[in-house]
Amino acid sequence: MTDKRRRALRFVLLIGAVSLFADFVYEGARGIAGPFLAMLGASGAAVGIASGFGELLGYGLRLVSGRLADRTRQFWPITIVGYVVQMTAVPLLALARAWPVAAGLLVLERVGKATRNPPRVVMLSHAGKEMGGYGWAFGLHEWLDQLGALLGPLAMAGILALRGDYRLAFAALALPAVATLLLLAVARLLYPRPEDLEPSSNSSETGRFPQRFWIYLCGAALVGAGFADFPLIAYHFQKSGVVSGGWIPVFYAIAMGVGGAGSLLFGKLFDRRGILVLVPLTVVSAAYAPLAFLGHRWACLAGAAVWGIGMGVHESLIAAVVATMVGTARRASAYGTFTAAFGLAWFLGSALLGWLYDVSPTALVVAAVALELAAIPFFFAVARRTSNR
Repeated sequence: MTDKRRRALRFVLLIGAVSLFADFVYEGARGIAGPFLAMLGASGAAVGIASGFGELLGYGLRLVSGRLADRTRQFWPITIVGYVVQMTAVPLLALARAWPVAAGLLVLERVGKATRNPPRVVMLSHAGKEMGGYGWAFGLHEWLDQLGALLGPLAMAGILALRGDYRLAFAALALPAVATLLLLAVARLLYPRPEDLEPSSNSSETGRFPQRFWIYLCGAALVGAGFADFPLIAYHFQKSGVVSGGWIPVFYAIAMGVGGAGSLLFGKLFDRRGILVLVPLTVVSAAYAPLAFLGHRWACLAGAAVWGIGMGVHESLIAAVVATMVGTARRASAYGTFTAAFGLAWFLGSALLGWLYDVSPTALVVAAVALELAAIPFFFAVARRTSNR
């Protein structure tokens, strides 16, 4: 391993450690957000719309931060601002006394993530090029990311089991939030110019995004629309009584852990086989809906795990796929554009699925599975265009 490749690997691991603590914070909160909103009096439709609107902003605002990052090349300052907003919003949930306030803080957390995500992903892509594969770099980062998403909900489950206090659980997340910001400061000091990690960087690239970028976006948008946000799944667990409140964050933790392991496997497979790895993944992940919304306790656990595989791997492979399609000069804008459209689809899908849940869980399942499977032809189309290049 060359010194430059070793340095790139260390950068991925360091940013992965930042993401581990950050995910500990916001995924820990999201694992108990649904029951917390229900406790404060929110309806199923309100949970679906609020979580979907959070995802809308959380993805849509990446269009702004991505273009800003490309124009200014100030990747670190934009990333740091986003993390500060995100790590401040979550512990403040301990003070929320009404569900609109709690929902607003959850949305603010998504805004923080939207701000920091495109520039951070671009910085990671520079290291991925040097490591020999975007899929491996983003898969490794996603694994650490999901490890935090595993530990956070487990910690929340422990606090709820011992004290039964949602507010104490949210307040405890202030500690890993501080750790996130400290590690971020270390990364900034050690790697002030991550773009130097990527050889043959093309900073003068101009023009439109390639056609296969837009085709892939259509498929990914269908996937996003078909995934119920976990607060709605947790709301169903709580409301139906199939999973007790204390076990819900454990189920979420398992989903995150399985998703992280899957991201390592599928990241490697992507580097070897290309976008076609998304086809079997999409078929399998579509099963989350009937398992989670129509099954009993163990089926719900399987549904949560399948949901975690789909979300974790798609999030890591989105970054890898886009990096292979767009050069460095416009990569942040590409991520911003892609995830803005993805977030709009997620919002519309979450609102639809939340409304369908209040009508009939079976109707939700039919819609979710149909949307997921409709993405497959688009992935085949991208694969054909890629092989013809």
